[in-house]
Amino acid sequence: MKTKKIAAVLLTCIVTIGLMAGCGASNTNQSASNNDSQSTSTNQSGNEKTLVVYYSASGNTKDVAEKIAKITEADLFEIEPVEPYTDDDLDWTDDDSRVSREHDDESLRDVELVSTTVDNWDSYDKVYIGYPIWWGIAAWPVDNFVKENDFTGKTVIPFCTAASSGIGDSGNLLEEMAGTGDWKDGERFRGGAAESDIRSWIDSLGL
Repeated sequence: MKTKKIAAVLLTCIVTIGLMAGCGASNTNQSASNNDSQSTSTNQSGNEKTLVVYYSASGNTKDVAEKIAKITEADLFEIEPVEPYTDDDLDWTDDDSRVSREHDDESLRDVELVSTTVDNWDSYDKVYIGYPIWWGIAAWPVDNFVKENDFTGKTVIPFCTAASSGIGDSGNLLEEMAGTGDWKDGERFRGGAAESDIRSWIDSLGL
């Protein structure tokens, strides 16, 4: 009789130990699965690439563009006219300056660029496009870059620099020129904008 009781107790212990081991393995596998899921999520986020494209006439837009690139860990592409604008060219108070003549005659706004081709363009998911505001619209050296590139599948975020003017319809007009891409509302910055202000704006986009 004692032998049967001892055997029953041993059998119970063996079954209990087996169940505990199984639960431990299950928890371990579940934990590993969760870790794999988190790793996959991180990798997917890390695969997104961002590009900051900008035209800067006097350096203000370049400054903001570089800060955006730093915050978002993005690549930079500068839009460069074949014939750069001099300080005299940019004197909008002079009716005979280059920008004044181009403003008055739209046919002169077809500004030839050094390049509109970005290496690995198709690999970018988000594109920030920056420019100064000229007479309430985006500085026209940006136009040919926008027209020459396909923004399909890309999120596009315009930004501009101006002393007093807002961004107005400049982003909407560029979106019409592009005809492709998911364009978001843009933002205007003053020259010398603080990195903290730029970061707050980027965070507010929720991208």
